[in-house]
Amino acid sequence: MLKNIISKLILNKDLSNLELNFLFNKIINAEINENLISAILTLISRNGYNYKNILVASKILRKKLIKVKVPKNSIDTCGTGGDGKHTLNVSTAAAIVLAGLGVNVVKHGNRSITSKCGSADVLEKLGINILDNKKNLEKKIKKDKFIFLFAPNYHLTMKNVANVRKNLPFKTIFNLLGPLINPGLIKRQIIGIFDKKLLVPYINVLKSLGHKKVWVFHSNEGLDEISIFNKTKVYELNNKKIKSFIINPKSIIKKKYNFKSILGKDAEYNSKKIVEIFNGKHNAFLEIVALNAAAGLVISEKESNLKKAYYKTKSYLLSGNAIEKINQLIK
Repeated sequence: MLKNIISKLILNKDLSNLELNFLFNKIINAEINENLISAILTLISRNGYNYKNILVASKILRKKLIKVKVPKNSIDTCGTGGDGKHTLNVSTAAAIVLAGLGVNVVKHGNRSITSKCGSADVLEKLGINILDNKKNLEKKIKKDKFIFLFAPNYHLTMKNVANVRKNLPFKTIFNLLGPLINPGLIKRQIIGIFDKKLLVPYINVLKSLGHKKVWVFHSNEGLDEISIFNKTKVYELNNKKIKSFIINPKSIIKKKYNFKSILGKDAEYNSKKIVEIFNGKHNAFLEIVALNAAAGLVISEKESNLKKAYYKTKSYLLSGNAIEKINQLIK
């Protein structure tokens, strides 16, 4: 069966659900060698991702994950990564902002794979324990409103593809699976996607997985964040209904900023930039974090209007009070 599936992939033919289940189980369970896994992931990447292969793969991994008990209204800000822009850790900073404003945030993430600095890297550099055990984290979410779920600790089978992913010079389908396999099995998310062509299949996957309220977005300049520089296309899932709209930052943010000002470096540099804006330093990074956190307020239904939510998140950051949240998480 495997040879037949590989032949179909080479010819760019659609695989059935049965074939996809067989294939992804073989990959995830390490029943085939790394060279073959690498070739298969390369073919899938070349052929393009679609609703069917994302859904099948995510369902397999969701069955295998170690589940964490979290409040029902929790939110995640984990995006797909892989946009190649090497920006500062916007979604991670936005997650801490949301927690500071009373939203339960179950942040799912990993160390850097396709970027210079992953969410785990920057949180660790900030002094936050990224390796805390499950029991402690289930208590902490109630007290601190924020926990970080380090992906390798909850997806033990993913170690079987870790080396392959590290060695491939491009993003794979596993980039797309990260936000879909949060161990808290949360129902509310803001998710940046690295390719605008994937917005429609991705929002439909989230619908099939039973999510309640989600924004999936991609900006015109290719960011997997809501941009402060250019328009961002958003697809919203809200109680099984899907709609799309455009966020034009010019209608919210009056000042123009340079894209280079949000470029990141290593974990030490990125963590310093987070501390700066949490102490109230007003710059482009503060603005983009405020805007993305504002989307989180809308998704968590703390606010109904993005502009109003943005004023709230920006005011919170400018006050300098946000640094208290980081200090609390470090303790």
